[in-house]
Amino acid sequence: MSNTADITREQEFDPARYVFSTAAEPTPIKARTVLPARRENFVVTTADGKRLVGELALPEGEVKATLVTFHPLPTHGGYMDSHVYKKASFRLPALSNIAVLRFNTRGTSSIRGTSEGVFDGGFAEKKDFDAILKFVRERALPNPWLVGWSFGTELVLKYAPEYANEFTGAILLSPPLHRVHPAELDEWNKISNPLYALVPEHDDYLQPPAARERFAAVPRTQVIPFEGCKHLWVGEKSVQQVLNTVVSIVTGVPTELPTELPTEYSGPVAEEITEL
Repeated sequence: MSNTADITREQEFDPARYVFSTAAEPTPIKARTVLPARRENFVVTTADGKRLVGELALPEGEVKATLVTFHPLPTHGGYMDSHVYKKASFRLPALSNIAVLRFNTRGTSSIRGTSEGVFDGGFAEKKDFDAILKFVRERALPNPWLVGWSFGTELVLKYAPEYANEFTGAILLSPPLHRVHPAELDEWNKISNPLYALVPEHDDYLQPPAARERFAAVPRTQVIPFEGCKHLWVGEKSVQQVLNTVVSIVTGVPTELPTELPTEYSGPVAEEITEL
C-alpha cells in the first residue's frame, strides 16, 4: 500500500502548534491574532470517495451558533483560509461563543491540507456540500448557519434548500449569482429559512441595487449594503463590519444596530502560523 496519503497527512497543519501567552495589558486584535478555542482537524469522505479536509473551532463554553463556511472560487485563490473565514475562526469562538467550521472543497489546498478531487465548477461540489452537511448533522452542531462567500454563495443557493430542516439560515457574502439558475433560486420560496445577502458597495460582480433586483425573486431576502467595501472585503475595517453583522444575525441582534466585537482581548493569545 502506498504511503503517499500518510506522507501528505503528516504535512497537514496541527492547531495544537499554537503557543498561547498572556500579556499584562489587553492585546490588540490584529490580522494574525489567534484567540483561544477548541480547534480540531476533521476529515469527511464524499459519496464519490474524495477525502475533504477541514477545521472546526469551538468555543470553550456554550455554543450559541455554528458558522458552516463555503469558501470563494478555488481557481482564483479561494480556500478555507480566505481571510474573512480565517479571522472568524481566530476570533468568534472566544469573542461570541460561535463555532466556525471551515473546509477545502475538492482539489483545494491550504496549510491544513489538500482535499482530494478536482474543481468541477460547482457540480461535483454538490457531493462536498452533502458530506459537510452530514458532518454537521452527525456532530449535532448547534444553530448551524450556512455562510457562503462568492463561489461559496452559489453552492449554498443551489444545494441548501433540500436540507431546510438541518440549518437555521444562510448568509451570503458578495454573492455573484453567476451559476445559480432562476429555478434554483425559486427553491428558496418553498422553504422558510432566513436568507441574508451582504453586498459590498463596490462589488466587482453584483452591487447593492442589482442585488435587490435579483433577490426580489426571493422576497424575504434581506440585502444589506456595505458602504465603501469591495468583493474581497479587504482591510480590517471591512472585516470588522462583516463579522459584526454575521454575529448579529446568528445571535438574533437587529442588523440595524449590529454587535460591536471587541478590538482587544484580555487573556491568552497566539499568532497565526503560516508554514508547516
